[in-house]
Amino acid sequence: MEPGTARIAVDLLGGDDAPAVVVDGALRAVRTDPDLHLLLVGPAEVADELIAALDPAQRARITVRPVRDAVGMADHPNAARAESTVRAAVTAVRDGAADALVSAGATGATVTAAVLGLGRWPEIRQPALVATLPGVAGPVVLLDVGGSLEPRPATLARHAVLGAAYAAVAHSIAEPRVGLLSVGTEAGKGDRVRRATDPLLAVEPLPAAARYVGLVEGYDVAFGARADVVVTDGFTGNVLLKAIEGAYAMAGGPPVAGGAPRAAALLGVAGTVVVCHGSARAADVASGIALAAHLWRRHATDLVSALLDGDAATHRTDRSTDTEVRTS
Repeated sequence: MEPGTARIAVDLLGGDDAPAVVVDGALRAVRTDPDLHLLLVGPAEVADELIAALDPAQRARITVRPVRDAVGMADHPNAARAESTVRAAVTAVRDGAADALVSAGATGATVTAAVLGLGRWPEIRQPALVATLPGVAGPVVLLDVGGSLEPRPATLARHAVLGAAYAAVAHSIAEPRVGLLSVGTEAGKGDRVRRATDPLLAVEPLPAAARYVGLVEGYDVAFGARADVVVTDGFTGNVLLKAIEGAYAMAGGPPVAGGAPRAAALLGVAGTVVVCHGSARAADVASGIALAAHLWRRHATDLVSALLDGDAATHRTDRSTDTEVRTS
């Protein structure tokens, strides 16, 4: 386990089965990681239930921010503009009370709250959710998995840059190979967006000495032999991710290289944000908290941003708040 204190804000009311599974997941996380500090954002009585189950030393690593309102899973993403647990968690990160946040609530609300509260990186109009799958040949970074459902070719090209930088920083992948998901590997395959994106990526400068390898297919995500980073739209990426998870379940479990991801990092905002599945179980919430701590300890947000900017000292954020973020 990586050393270093990590303060993670946890949305206690996010998810289909919150708060019970979130409380259980938070318990597992704080018991596993002795350097983990949690800021529990939610009703005080729910937080008290979690705190009561810990020993005195563990309790010292827990703080509470009482908030009673939550954004429902079926609510419009703009509901995140109102006071809620996810908005309060974002505010905690923005104000320095937490280093990162984790929510299993509605993806659209979490992304919207993060964009409005933390601001976007320059040149990023649509942030991307990135998941890492345990490919047979090594980890495969897949994005987008639910942030931008109908992106333009320029957005997909920008997400390729994000994915390459993330693979290098979060997973120490040297010279990442980047592929564009399509229905065949031959040039000209795919829908109009893929046909337009392919030539853009062929000339797009990629960070971390990454290189574009062309079109890839679905099985390349599972095998990982052709690409370390696979770029697609959020609709296709989300469907593919859940299909692979279902295949793992049918086969009795994921490859020995690691489990199916139940949490995704949000790239393109000025803060460390992790989104868990709405149907997350306790182990998934614990995994999401561990991912947030890992990214913070690696300074992933700053390092990925620096790779995009070319110089960490020039890092800036766009704090515009008038654009609706369309997500799943």
